[in-house]
Amino acid sequence: MKPMPPAQTQISLRAVDASNWRDCAELFIHDDQRVFVAPVTYYLVLCHYSDSWRPLAVYSKERAVGFMMWAVDPADNSGWLGGVQIAADRQGQGLGRAAVGAALDHLRDQGCASAALSYSPANIRAKRLYESLGFRETGEMEDDEIVARRPL
Repeated sequence: MKPMPPAQTQISLRAVDASNWRDCAELFIHDDQRVFVAPVTYYLVLCHYSDSWRPLAVYSKERAVGFMMWAVDPADNSGWLGGVQIAADRQGQGLGRAAVGAALDHLRDQGCASAALSYSPANIRAKRLYESLGFRETGEMEDDEIVARRPL
């Protein structure tokens, strides 16, 4: 019997601040995914000391279930997503898809003309997810990662 697809997933994105940073710092992914994304604590420090990246917590109901960060490239007004991750115990429920969809809405609301992100060539699951959401590889590389973009 084929498994049923997950029901429409309700999530919300919230700015990370003094009230919820610990919830984000306590999120853990599967061990084999650690080669693709850094720990949330690394990204929180990057956001704190960066002039561009801003952290977002992914919530399902009132529980933090994921993390990502966003920035705007002033050169082309593209909104970038980075550090996208969903807690190991909540994966496979459509939360990643819903979170990226909500982030695209957020970037559109910020006036971005397009969205961009990057991923490791070995991260096939991420590639499939992002392609299914309309991202297309551009031939650009960000360090050792493939860049994909989509219009908003």
